[in-house]
Amino acid sequence: MSSRNDSAWLLTASGSEMLPRLRENMRRFDDDDELDLVIVGCGAGGSTLLQRLARRGLRVAALDAGPFWNPETDWVSDEAGSHHLYWTEPRVIAGTDPVPLGSNNSGRGVGGSMVHYAGYTPRFHPSDFHTFTGDGVGADWPLDYQDLKPYYSDIENELPVAGEHWPWGDPHSYPQRPHPVSGNGELFQRGALTCGIPTKVGPVAIVNGRFGNRPHCIYRGFCLQGCKVNAKASPLITHIPDALDHGAEVRSDAMVTKVEIDGRTGLATGVHYIKNGRAHFQAARMVAIAGYSIETPRLLLNSVSPRFPDGLCNDFDLVGRYLMVQGAPQTAGRFASEVRMWKAPPPEVSTEAFYETDPHAAYKRGFSVQTVSPLPITWAEHVMAQGYWGASLRNYMSDYVHWACLGALCEFLPQAGNRVTLAQETDRNGLPIARFEYSQCDNDRQLVTAAQEVMERILTAAGAQEVITIQRFAHLVGGARMAADEEHGVVNADCRSFAVPNLLICDGSVLPTQGAANPALTIMALAARAADRLATAGTAA
Repeated sequence: MSSRNDSAWLLTASGSEMLPRLRENMRRFDDDDELDLVIVGCGAGGSTLLQRLARRGLRVAALDAGPFWNPETDWVSDEAGSHHLYWTEPRVIAGTDPVPLGSNNSGRGVGGSMVHYAGYTPRFHPSDFHTFTGDGVGADWPLDYQDLKPYYSDIENELPVAGEHWPWGDPHSYPQRPHPVSGNGELFQRGALTCGIPTKVGPVAIVNGRFGNRPHCIYRGFCLQGCKVNAKASPLITHIPDALDHGAEVRSDAMVTKVEIDGRTGLATGVHYIKNGRAHFQAARMVAIAGYSIETPRLLLNSVSPRFPDGLCNDFDLVGRYLMVQGAPQTAGRFASEVRMWKAPPPEVSTEAFYETDPHAAYKRGFSVQTVSPLPITWAEHVMAQGYWGASLRNYMSDYVHWACLGALCEFLPQAGNRVTLAQETDRNGLPIARFEYSQCDNDRQLVTAAQEVMERILTAAGAQEVITIQRFAHLVGGARMAADEEHGVVNADCRSFAVPNLLICDGSVLPTQGAANPALTIMALAARAADRLATAGTAA
């Protein structure tokens, strides 16, 4: 236990005082110091890469455009008071099915989107890595599930993850026992049992019992707004403290504007950034971008040079393409007894029984279903989406405690036309903002219809008197995908750019497909593997 605990968090630190103390005493580099690696973004991928390489003794710093959060002072148990956790900078959305940005699919500040994710951390299935070969859709990854399997296990132990033994995909267990099941979860289990659908509890990166300096979950229900008690794992309270303790720097409120390329060697030499209204340049021997699926393509496209007139690493017009979301419809059911669905981790009970391609269905690939628990403001959006307003809306809101809710994650397919480009509009720093164009294909729509039917069937079987469904999206991935060669991807299996040998991309933008699973665990596993591959290659020695 002690050796495992030593891998990614500090058991000797004194509770809520840990992060401020480490931040106050952290190593600070000068712009003129040539770092071994500078990382752009400090979310799931960037934080994991930072921590791994700091433990290897490298001179590393991560620059993040947002604040360095202190959960004790910066976060509140209030839905309306937590919108500052989202990236709400201007963007343009387009396409036949434009995707709203700025809430559940974005993050602002150190820790990234994992600061306000639901804590759900499933693995991808082995089939996710060869969907084109296996199902004739999507794309094959340049690596296999087995290449990530040991990293999945490592990260699950480091967060740690709680849940029942998982029978789907590659069957595996989790380091902590599952959390108690709430009313919402019990209704899901009841309805699924009646329908003959297997369910399991977990997996969530929420400690089940005191763990080092982190307390047991108190089931306050604000996972999606930031866990003030630090029971829910995010890089901010797991890998970042360990990175700081091993000599890394996290430079917050630092907006990177361009990656600099040496015109003679073609190598990256550092990054330009703006902090406190002043322009800076941080020199580095290597650069890693981890800004996620909108800001990573945007930064690459804004990093023009004589060598890359159409954007960095964009020789084959692949930067920004194949960006994906998951269809994420949510179906709620009203029950005669009180449910109080928020009194538990939001994704508590789930099923992956529909994850793989059904040979009898008209569509390819599949979806997962999990409990969700929209808080009152989000619940009001659900009700208003049904056309209710005024007195009817108030009646539904007063009934809030009687509702249970399920959410699906549908695997939408990668399409070249779903992409990020640069808009004509500029941001406060004079940089072109991102334009995100998205359109669904027929397969996507069929998946959503099938998922909605399953959720309505489960809730009805559990005794729901009324069901309502809202259509929504979740989890951006893609935009700088990995592939076997430069004509089909931006980076290779080690997250290293084909065009610039000392440039890495370590975030969700490298995913060629997205499965029907939340991506955080896979992003962290890919970053941990990339760090090992750097060391193995001797580049980071």
